Order: sequence, then C-alpha cells, then structure tokens
Amino acid sequence: MAVTAGSVIEAIPAAFRRMARTLFQPFDVGKWFVLGFCAWLAQLGEGGGPHFNFNAGGGGPSGPGGGGGMGDAADWVEEHLVVLILAALAVFLLVAGLVALVTWLSSRGKFMFLDGVARNRGAVVEPWRRFRVPANSLFWFRFLFALAVLLALAILGGVCLGVAWVDIARETFGAAAVAAIAIGVLGLLVITLAAGVIGAVLDDFVVPVMYLRGRRVLQAWGVFWRELAAGHIGPLLLFYLMKWLLGMVIGIIAMLACCLTCCIVALPYIGTVILLPVFVFLRCYSLAFIEQYGPDWRVFAYDLEAAPAGPPAAPAAPSQPNEETNE
Repeated sequence: MAVTAGSVIEAIPAAFRRMARTLFQPFDVGKWFVLGFCAWLAQLGEGGGPHFNFNAGGGGPSGPGGGGGMGDAADWVEEHLVVLILAALAVFLLVAGLVALVTWLSSRGKFMFLDGVARNRGAVVEPWRRFRVPANSLFWFRFLFALAVLLALAILGGVCLGVAWVDIARETFGAAAVAAIAIGVLGLLVITLAAGVIGAVLDDFVVPVMYLRGRRVLQAWGVFWRELAAGHIGPLLLFYLMKWLLGMVIGIIAMLACCLTCCIVALPYIGTVILLPVFVFLRCYSLAFIEQYGPDWRVFAYDLEAAPAGPPAAPAAPSQPNEETNE
C-alpha cells in the first residue's frame, strides 16, 4: 500500500490540477452547467435541500386550560395522547416520504457527479441509466440509515421525557430535569457524531469503491475496511482532519461569494454552478487520496499530463456494476 500520512498533503495539489483540467482546460460552459447539475443533485438534501421547521407556538397563557402551567400541559397531553400519536405518525410518514425522494435522487446524482469528474465529462442521461443498480443499493442504505437515526432521536427524546416527567408533573426544575438535559445533550452528540462519520466515509470512500469494483453498498463497506482502512487508520484520520481544515477555508470562500453575489450563491442549483470548482475539488481530493493506494485504485480515466488541445473525448469508463452482478 502506497498511502502514508503525507498522502493527505500530496492529494491537495493533485486534486487542484484535476479540478483545473476538468473545468478550465478547456473551458466548456455546457459541460460546466451539466456537471453543476450533477453536483447539485449529488448534494441534494445535504445542507442545500429542504428544511423543516416545526413551530410549537409562542408563550403566554393561550394553552389549553387557560393557566399556561406545565401541569396543565401535562394533563392536556394525557387527555389527547391518541390524537398526538396519530398526528406524530402522519408527520413522520410525510417526512419519511420526502426524505426517500430526496435520497433517491441524490443517490443517482452521486454516481453521475463522480463519473463526470472521473471521466472529465458532463453527462446526465447515460450515467443516470447506467448507475441505476448501484444507486438503488446506495439509496436503500442511506434511507434506512436515515430512518435509524430518526428512530434513535425519537428514542432519545422519549427517554429524556420519561426521565424529566416527574419534574414536569410537579412543575419544578430539579434533579430529574437536569439528568434529562444531560442525557439529551450526550445522546445527541453521540448520534450526530456517528451519523456524520458514517455519512462522510460513505461519500468519500464507499461510493468510489462501488464505482470502481462494481459492488453493492454492504460489500463496498467490506472492501473499504479490508483494503483501505485496515492498517491505515492514522492516514484516514489525517485525511478527515485536512478535510475539516479545507472546509473552514471553503466556508470562508462561500461566505465571501454570498456577499459578492448578493446571496445568489444561496439559490439552489445556481449556487452550485457558481461554486462548482469547490465541489469538483472536494470530489477530486478524496479520489486523489484513494489513488495513492496503488494502481488497482486508479479512479480517473484520463492522463493528467497529456492535456488535449480541444474538448477531451470521454474515455472508457471503469468497470461498473450491472443487474447481473450480485457480488
């Protein structure tokens, strides 16, 4: 294995050269907008997607019972428990449906964007069809994982509510309420950290493994652990430390771009097109890091040194999974 602790630094100029080659050598406005669409689709629901804001209402003595106290609220909850459960179930099903749609679209987009970067091209229809099988496998993993996270959060909320119920019923803020807050904060940190790590590894390594090796998502996780992670935990940690530092720099760039463009960057798709060099660079960074594991991990299907005089022809794609591949 060629990867070392210094590989995280070496991958930065390599990723920058790949980004420049893809977007500026030569500059093709058509490819830029198509690749921007693929990048937008890949990021759908990850910061720039739908947001849900449920407002529980303002304060004041407007609640049931007229008193506005916590005891009245507890009594009201007990009296309308069935209605609240049904309403919560309806909201959950609605959110789950929206999450499923967004996740399905972005799963296709991740392979389309990866293929465009790896092959230095802008295409929608052909990769949309060709990556149907691995994208569906990725969708089911991401969707079920999202439901698992929601379930974990619901269980955490229920536990916190149960712990604090004694103080809620007594309308006091005592040891039970303090314990509920402590459990909630700690549990939320654990769930958020675990979900973030799994999501990052999935995007940076598992999806490229699926792209290169023609594996479904669970098998790609096994390949990642055996061939990329085992014996290289240190470089992987440094990789994500570097991504965190790069993210801070990119965040500053995004804020400046937002100010300079009068918040046009915040618009869906338009903002992705404007910041496309950032998205391409980040995608190239993980791919350049993976390529340092050896020739079997070559992701880019073109030679960086031989710059073409005109628009580059799409090279042969790496082996892709098909409907007959069950490995």
